[in-house]
Amino acid sequence: MKVVNLKQAILQAWKERWSDYQWAINMKKFFPKGATWDILNLAEALLEQAMIGPSPNPLILSYLKYAISSQMVSYSTVLTAISKFDDFSRDLCIQALLDIMDMFCDRLSCHGKAEECIGLCRALLSALHWLLRCTIASAERLREGTTAGEKQLTMCLQRLHKILSSTKNRALLHIAKLEEASSWTAIEQSLLKLGDTFASLNNSHLQSQAEECGALVRSIPIMLSMHSEQLHKTGFPTVHAVVLLEGTMNLTGEMQPLVEQLMMVKRMQRIPSPLFILEIWKACFVGLIESPEGTEELKWTAFTFLKDFTEDVNCAFEFLLKLTPLLDRADQRCNCDCINLLLQECSKQGLLSEMNKDSLTEKRIADREQSPWLKSAENANIQPNPGLILRAEPTVTNILKTMDADHSKSPEGLLGVLGHMLSGKSLDLLLAAAAATGKLKSFARKFISLNEFTKHINGENSKAASVRALLFDISFLMLCHVAQTYGSEVILSESSTVGEVPFFETWMQMCMPEEGKILNPDHPCFRPDSTKVESLVALLNNTSETKLVQILKWHEACLSISAAILEILNAWENGVLAFESIQKITDNIKGKVCSLAVCAVAWLVAHVRMLGLDEREKSLQMIRQLVGPLSSENTLQFYNERVVIMSSILEHMCADVLQQTATQIKFPCTGMDTMPYWNLLPPKRPIKEVLTSIFAEVLEKGWVDSRSIHVFDTLLHMGGVYWFCNNLVKELLKETRKEYTLRAVELLYSIFCLDMQQVTLVLLGHILPGLLTDSAKWQSLMDPPGTALAKLAVWCALSSYSTHKGQASSRQKKRHREDIEDYISLFPLDDTQPSKLMRLLSSNEDDANVLSSPTDRSMNSSLSASQLHTVNMRDPLNRVLANLFLLISSILGARTAGPHTHLCSGSWRSVWIAWSRAAEAASCSSCLS
Repeated sequence: MKVVNLKQAILQAWKERWSDYQWAINMKKFFPKGATWDILNLAEALLEQAMIGPSPNPLILSYLKYAISSQMVSYSTVLTAISKFDDFSRDLCIQALLDIMDMFCDRLSCHGKAEECIGLCRALLSALHWLLRCTIASAERLREGTTAGEKQLTMCLQRLHKILSSTKNRALLHIAKLEEASSWTAIEQSLLKLGDTFASLNNSHLQSQAEECGALVRSIPIMLSMHSEQLHKTGFPTVHAVVLLEGTMNLTGEMQPLVEQLMMVKRMQRIPSPLFILEIWKACFVGLIESPEGTEELKWTAFTFLKDFTEDVNCAFEFLLKLTPLLDRADQRCNCDCINLLLQECSKQGLLSEMNKDSLTEKRIADREQSPWLKSAENANIQPNPGLILRAEPTVTNILKTMDADHSKSPEGLLGVLGHMLSGKSLDLLLAAAAATGKLKSFARKFISLNEFTKHINGENSKAASVRALLFDISFLMLCHVAQTYGSEVILSESSTVGEVPFFETWMQMCMPEEGKILNPDHPCFRPDSTKVESLVALLNNTSETKLVQILKWHEACLSISAAILEILNAWENGVLAFESIQKITDNIKGKVCSLAVCAVAWLVAHVRMLGLDEREKSLQMIRQLVGPLSSENTLQFYNERVVIMSSILEHMCADVLQQTATQIKFPCTGMDTMPYWNLLPPKRPIKEVLTSIFAEVLEKGWVDSRSIHVFDTLLHMGGVYWFCNNLVKELLKETRKEYTLRAVELLYSIFCLDMQQVTLVLLGHILPGLLTDSAKWQSLMDPPGTALAKLAVWCALSSYSTHKGQASSRQKKRHREDIEDYISLFPLDDTQPSKLMRLLSSNEDDANVLSSPTDRSMNSSLSASQLHTVNMRDPLNRVLANLFLLISSILGARTAGPHTHLCSGSWRSVWIAWSRAAEAASCSSCLS
């Protein structure tokens, strides 16, 4: 009766022309007691009524579409109902059925019992058989000359390809094949008939489509065996993030520490060598695609093509060539064949044989032929950055040789070389190439020497004075640009260097605004000899440009300009000077030597920070005058090129103070890049919310992108190491799914590489002991997050202990370093604690209070008690590890067990062994000495 009533309800709805939602409401009224629409065969009933005439009934079809969208009917019943329709001559009906399949076949799912899931697999198999039959019927009609046959055939092939191109759908069909062997036999027979039918057609395009669909169907039975060549895991977010971090924030870093860090990740995560190399290159190409245009893009291009990696290179390239969308996107971004250039560089380094290089090149060329948009006419005249970078590298060597010459012999010739460096994006190309090849430090030292040379005046004429002014200005601007782009550490001389500190180093350390550095505008460095300040103010107010050049020592002017600006500012605020005079003075400051404007703005930025809201107007107006264009045209040599660099430097200097004071200053559109990764944090939003949301994003995505790395770096700087580490560990402990906790560990380790040393001290010294000693928190250490936290802590400890003797990277040196004495007070080791450790080291096998897992008691024998004396307990990391090992020992020997006990009995043996080996090495070296 219910089935009869169902058909009557459908007919009533059609007669009364109910809308789809009215129909759904009324249906639930007719069948109020939780009717199961699939049991009533609602989908089949609707299709049966809709397909009575020569064309489908649009109103009843709308009811079916509504039922599918609102999940009144399952996908399996709809597919089963469609597969029962066998009048393939009714074109409009077939088209309607294909459109219905389009609604959901790319997102098939089933929520219910196991038999319902199997039902979906069987229904999909029936639908595949129906589609094959429909395709054959359409092909036969086309062969007979029916015009409608081609359109229907095209639609059938498109739907076939759409369903079969989904790996998930093919997996469901594989299950159905195992369940319904006879049905699969019918599929195979249809495939044979399909091949015979298409063989007689003259349409090559449709034939190739049919062959592709047939190949996909034939691949279903061998799906499981196809995976034998591939590993279960082919993505490694830690490697990706470490490379991303290095290319984004530490391009000037030495190669060896990066290699050691990557190799440690490879060992810890047991990554096969070919996939390890593949992940490095994937990260390089992703970084290249994501980087903002300009300097950041050039830095990434240099990193990709000028840094070298080895091991199983050919196999890694084979994997890489399969990532066609990634390579196409990189080629489009760079307007060149990136793989070809990379293969050439690897071949030059002896990492690839000529035969392997040619084979890989041919494969990529064949692949690129399928993407004609890569060769568009509009890109034909654009110079690709990778080619420019590769040509810039030998140019760097030549410039370094030129800079070694005696500057006093041919200053004009040197000026010509430097002038060409400033044009277009030459400077950034050369700096990126120098940074990626380890020559930037040498590059910077040459410009420091040149800047020092220009300090001396020996009775020069006006032409020589102009050349000296230009050499001073260009070298000063270049050094500022290098410091802002690659970090001030690149500029500084080694601590062992004796003698007078160069002028630029002094100015940069004392007067140049940087991230995290607060300058005092009243510092003595801004208050030079008053007589020099007075003469400079007089010169700026009255003297012509030519006289200004001949009189001044430029380094003295740069040191005096801050006090001069203060006097001019006071005179303006007190009404002594009019705005026209201020405009004349600022034109004089920036009109000849742009360095003066840089030094003036550097002091003004420090000065504005100290003023109240109502006191800032004149100072900010002065900055606007200094960064704006000249009121008159300037035809001085290389002036426009110098202004481009000056504007970029001033924008970086002003960024923080403008953001803090909510001030807008329009910097001239000079062709330089906009500031990358600036002002990333959303306004008026707590930073903890930002941290949790950005971590949720990268966890869902599975890898850390360039923007996220910069957001994390900003949050670490703002919140501090403890806040940053503690909140991210809390996010890890919230995860309950094993795959997500393992992914979170890999991502957290890579994020912690922003400052691994400090994060490890906080994690092992504060956060982990706090969790282990507070019984209220033990519940959060249940598996899987508890084991994941143990793995994270062990990875951090191993990385930190293996590398903490080396130099910190430039990005890490910027952060505040706690004094060693702070760690001695935070992690005390009293007189009894070394003896506790010694007893722990010499304990026998029967002693329960040993630092090892219950299944492996050999851990305690790795470090002898005598060697403990050689461990430097003034080292913060050693103190943290010693305290942590004692805590773990006491937990393992306690009578109370829980999740915290399981965490302590995990993978700590590897950390203990690493520590003991270091102690043993120290012991041996002390014996030798």
